[in-house]
Parts: sequence; structure tokens; C-alpha cells
Amino acid sequence: MNKFQILTLNNIAQIGLDRLPADRYDVGAKLTNPDAILVRSQDMHKMEISRQVKAIARAGAGTNNIPIKQMSDRGAPVFNAPGANANAVKELVIAGMLIAARNLLPATQFVAGLKGDDEDLNKQSEAGKAQFAGTELPQQTLGVIGLGKVGSLVADAAIKLGMNVLGYDPHITVDAAWSLPSQVRKANSVEEVLKAADFVTLHVPLIDATRNLISAERIKLLKQTAILLNFSRDGIVDNDAVLAALAANSLGYYVCDFPAQKLAGKAGVVALPHLGASTREAEDNCAIMVADQLRDYLENGNIQNAVNFPDVTMPRESPYRIGVANSNVPNMLGQISTAMAEAGLNIHNMLNKSKGEMAYTLLDVDSAVPPGVIDRITAIKGVLVVRYLPVEKV
Repeated sequence: MNKFQILTLNNIAQIGLDRLPADRYDVGAKLTNPDAILVRSQDMHKMEISRQVKAIARAGAGTNNIPIKQMSDRGAPVFNAPGANANAVKELVIAGMLIAARNLLPATQFVAGLKGDDEDLNKQSEAGKAQFAGTELPQQTLGVIGLGKVGSLVADAAIKLGMNVLGYDPHITVDAAWSLPSQVRKANSVEEVLKAADFVTLHVPLIDATRNLISAERIKLLKQTAILLNFSRDGIVDNDAVLAALAANSLGYYVCDFPAQKLAGKAGVVALPHLGASTREAEDNCAIMVADQLRDYLENGNIQNAVNFPDVTMPRESPYRIGVANSNVPNMLGQISTAMAEAGLNIHNMLNKSKGEMAYTLLDVDSAVPPGVIDRITAIKGVLVVRYLPVEKV
């Protein structure tokens, strides 16, 4: 039995790698012709990716570091781990709210600069602490822009802390809507959130439509004391606009998880070194999730949580399975079925779904598939890749 070769580009939690059994998988950082790649944060855009790579799995949520279009053109799914690090990010958002609300960063800097013995320090602390007086969270309004897994968890935590929550997400999924606390009030626009909120937290992906989502014009809508939190992606907030607002005392704080040279050391800015998913639990959860998804795809052709493919999972009803990735164009299923019928193969079960320009089909057939059939399907215009996935005898 040939083993699958899995290249790791970053340190992936061992608990996840253990999900890839050694009798079926070789896993390591030195493999030169991998079947799949496991990655966390390494930038792959300038990397030469072997044509043999059948899938990439990112142990995290964002996939900006992966050349998704290139992999889509090859018919290779790019997996991620949505929600696996959600609790870690939620906790950091709550911590950021408290750091800003209670002026903890300038307060600690003040204490670090004091001189003298303990009695002197106590006197100086008592004399200077009034400048760091903060505000409590209950009855404050938190605006949540983006109500996916993280946004929903943040909203729930804020409600439990006594806050009022106003949420906005024009693309909310049914599952996310069901998990959203009933106390969250619905906003109809970003502007409505910004005008009403004392705190605003962002939980949207970085795409063309969200770049500089919080612009100079929108920052003007915020309250003078508002606290803006960005634990989503760098580029969603216009840093120059934030700095101008802070300099004009028209914004209370900007708390983010993305260090930038222009933000460094600026009053009113709390910039963290991308700590959102940096917990042992989150790294373990992400590694387990993507390893399981990758294994299920390589062995069974099932796809779950691929950013460029539809979710297609089908229980096996036959040892003989074919997976077909193709452009989402008319009559593709008809041509595939015709090729199978002409070879005398009976389709036992089939599932086809599409997502944007991509479509994917799983077919279980009642008998072994001759190589010529795979070649005929591969030759169909619009087919990107065909994988034959029989259950190998051990």
C-alpha cells in the first residue's frame, strides 16, 4: 500500500498529526513530492507547489496565505478550520475590551515609570491613578460586525457581562442565526452599528468588499469615547484614519491583533502580536479538525470546510468510488454518467454540489472501475481532476 505524503510547513500540533496513522501516512517538513500540505501561517504565494498536491489544509480560519485560485484551477480543495479557534479569539476580544475600558495599558506604563521605595510608589500611585479611571461594561452597547462563530461567541459573552449587543451581518448563515443569542438586536447597516455602539468589534474576512471597511468617513460616526476592536484581519481598518481620530480625541481606543509600524507606541493604540489563536487548546483543535478533513478527502473523497469547494460528504456504499472536480458548467453530470454507462458501470449512489465556479461529484459504483473510464472522464472539457478511491485491501 502506497502511503500518502503530507508536507508540514509549520509546527502542527502533534495531537492533530496523530490523526494520520503511520501505516498510511508519511508526515514531515522535508518531503519533496507531497500529496497534501498542512500549513498554519507560512506564506505560500511564491512557493512552487508540486502538481501532485491534491489538497492544502490550513490549521486556522484565514487562508490569505494560500494561493486559492491556483489550487482551484487544479481542482484541489483548500481546507480550513472555521470555529476551531473561536473561543480563543472570543476570550482575547473580551480581554481587549477590558484593557481599553479600564485604561490598563497606560496604567501599567505609569506604574513601570515610578521611582522610589514602596511608600513613595504608593503615594505616587494614589496621586496619579485618577487619570486612569475607566468605565464598566454593564449597560454599555457592543456593536458586533460579522456574526459567524467568533462574533456569536463574543455577543453571547458580552450579554452575560451585562452589555447590550447590536449585531450586523448581511451574509449570516442559517447555522449562525440559530446559534445567535436572542438578545442580540439586529442592525441594518455598518453605519447603524457605529452610531449606536460604545464598543465595536469586527469579525469579517478580508476581501475586496471589506478592505478599509472602517474608513475615515465611518470613524466619524463613532462616539468620541468609542473603543474599536479588530481581531479579524489587518486591512479591514484604515490605520491612518484611526490615528487621525485618536490625535483629534474623536476615538477612545483602537485595540487590534496586528502590529504595524505606524501604530507602534501611539497613544490610544493597543496592538497585540497576532495572539488570537495562540492558545494550546486552539492549536490542538485546529490541527485535529484539518487533519480529519484532509484524511477524509484523501481516503474517501469527502469535502468539508473547503474555502473553494462545496461541502460534499457521502457515506460509502461501495468499495469503488470516484471523485470528480470540475468547472460549474452545464451537462457535466450527463457526460460523466454517459462515460460510466458506456463502460457498463452501475452508479450505486451519487452526490453533486456546486459553489461558485467550482463543482464536485462523488460516485459510488457497484464494480471496479477500469483505468480507461477514468481517462475518458478526465478528457471531458471542464473536468479539472478525477480521483479513483477504491477501498484498498489490507
